[in-house]
Amino acid sequence: MIVTLSVESHLAEAAKALGANRYQDAHAHCMSVLRTEGPNAEAFFLLGLLTAAHDNHAKAVEIFDRAIAVKARDARFHAHRAKSLLALNQRDAAAGAAREAAKIGPPDALTFDTVGVVFTRLGDHAAAIGLFEAAVAKDPQRADYHYNLAASRQFAGDFPGAEAAYARTLDLAPDHARALSAIVGLKRQDEADNRLADLVAAFEARADGDEETQLHLGHAIAKTLEDLGRHGEALDWLGRAKAGASARRGYEPADDAGLFEAARATAGAGGHAPERPGWPSERPIFITGLPRTGTTLVDRILSAHSAVRPVGELSNFALLGKRLAATPGPYVMDASTLAAAGDIDAARWGEAYEASVAGLAGDAPRFTDKMPLNIVWAGHINHALPNARIICLRRHPIDACLSNYRQLFATSFSYYNYAYTLEDCARYYLGFNRLRAHWSATLPADRYAEVAYEDVVADLDGEARRLIAHCGLDWEPACLDFHNQAGSVATASSVQVRQPLYSSSIGRWKRHAEALAPMRAILEAGGVIDGDGNWLREV
Repeated sequence: MIVTLSVESHLAEAAKALGANRYQDAHAHCMSVLRTEGPNAEAFFLLGLLTAAHDNHAKAVEIFDRAIAVKARDARFHAHRAKSLLALNQRDAAAGAAREAAKIGPPDALTFDTVGVVFTRLGDHAAAIGLFEAAVAKDPQRADYHYNLAASRQFAGDFPGAEAAYARTLDLAPDHARALSAIVGLKRQDEADNRLADLVAAFEARADGDEETQLHLGHAIAKTLEDLGRHGEALDWLGRAKAGASARRGYEPADDAGLFEAARATAGAGGHAPERPGWPSERPIFITGLPRTGTTLVDRILSAHSAVRPVGELSNFALLGKRLAATPGPYVMDASTLAAAGDIDAARWGEAYEASVAGLAGDAPRFTDKMPLNIVWAGHINHALPNARIICLRRHPIDACLSNYRQLFATSFSYYNYAYTLEDCARYYLGFNRLRAHWSATLPADRYAEVAYEDVVADLDGEARRLIAHCGLDWEPACLDFHNQAGSVATASSVQVRQPLYSSSIGRWKRHAEALAPMRAILEAGGVIDGDGNWLREV
């Protein structure tokens, strides 16, 4: 006997198969509906989800559009269209789709959360918070919804609200590694109030667990021990947490050394042909350098100026370089792309970059882009946007390396794979420093400037005035009041930059001087410190 399923049954089976990752079955049920019934919004929607699950986001957008053509006022379709547009780095279009989804009104907690995640990744945490609050109201038992709410509150500077939402996450999922790590990072831990025992128990219980969980728990343990003054144990726990990830990733320092050398070749001797001028806008201010060296601090100082708007930590310039150079391979930033990008029409690249941030920058006379890795693209930036300012942060080499090692970067972002061992941090620093020195020697002094984190701490007024002048702006006292500035900070410094300037992170390495000996030896051999650990800045 042949059983013929109804349209509703086919769609229900398709949704069930999709949830179980049985993609062929899901596809078959959806196609059966479309063959027998013609255009069907739900069938198109499920096919769009299936296509997005295979990372074919361009095709997914087309399919979501077909669903919307049949049924325009379904927030789910717009929400997932926004998610795929964001994956394609079409930020303005993604924002429009997300706003449409929010306007229509999501029918369920999942859609509220989906739209909230899109706004989070767009840097609009004010919009995201309301959506996450709606998600937890509709489904208060989902720990991940509370976690997303907590993270957006933290980035927006609502630390009590963030702590409450992280705590609720842990009530629902006591072993939620990201929430454990985040709640520890919100404030200083002390003997009377800490989660050390729970963290260690969770880590030991997951000794053979997934890499990301081990990293989050290990970093939280290390941060707690550091707060408690147990510095040696803290460093030991970092080593333990990172060891497995380091071995599995197989990081090769030579790869980044080659990348830095390829970047050096994009400007300097010979330079770029003067008959190929770039886009003349002077609006962009690129804040670059190594992570954890004060990039967020400088971003906050500059964006406290009435003429400057922060647009976040964007990969737009690099992504456009990859697209316009049309180089093969999955990596956006590699030696072949850097070389091929020299043939891109400079004005086209610069104009495309400015257009790509229009929705974030608005009509502000200046805007800051604080992607640290743009230091690799500095030669191309100066070519494509010759009037843009580039600021490079510097910091004591040992403190910079230790701070990178202590930071848990996004595990999906391979460009930070050097940060899993102290020795690799040192090698990476040397490559960065050679590149930085090259830019200092070859790029125009009125377009490229360097600032040391230690100098900002020692003379905030003087360094802030110098940076503002470098950007061609008149001085405003508000730039000294950066810690009271409104707006979101979606970086590892989201807590620190809302505090007045402090100097406790300067010379932190001295607590670990003996344990850092192998790393120090590499830095000393590279000529950036002397035998006592003093910074040789002129190198």
